[in-house]
Amino acid sequence: MHVAYYHASRFGNGAAVAAKFAEIMAARGVTVDVRHMRDADPKRLPPADLYVFSTPGFMGKPRRTARSFAKHARLQPGTRYAILTTEVAPRPDKNGQLPDPEKLDRWQRVMPIMRELLEGKGVEVAEGTVRVTDLKGPLEEGWEEKVRAFADRISSIQSSAA
Repeated sequence: MHVAYYHASRFGNGAAVAAKFAEIMAARGVTVDVRHMRDADPKRLPPADLYVFSTPGFMGKPRRTARSFAKHARLQPGTRYAILTTEVAPRPDKNGQLPDPEKLDRWQRVMPIMRELLEGKGVEVAEGTVRVTDLKGPLEEGWEEKVRAFADRISSIQSSAA
């Protein structure tokens, strides 16, 4: 299996997630080519068994680089892809209250926007989110296990397709 992993990391959190994913998959005999979206042409993606698109959230949306990349990505019909986001974890307000679900939905729209941009370009097979404790990081405690769980979902899909 060959995975092409494209991320739009700005502060290094997404790059760390990509590196961990590649490490986990390499231990399973899977080749993962990791590239920053700014260093790739979305209209000329090399062949792969699976594409992973990873982006941080900024002001509740995917980074502009990722939105543009996803919008212009050209995938062959039936191509499988997965989405992995890094988003700021909700924080309690000065009274210790977490935002209500409606407010969270307004500020955490990274995954729905990426889904919409990639809709019809292939077949989504997995998605996941890793939280960041602050704008520049660090990643949440236990983030490696979330990446491993994401890799497990992809591995199980590959096993069932074989």
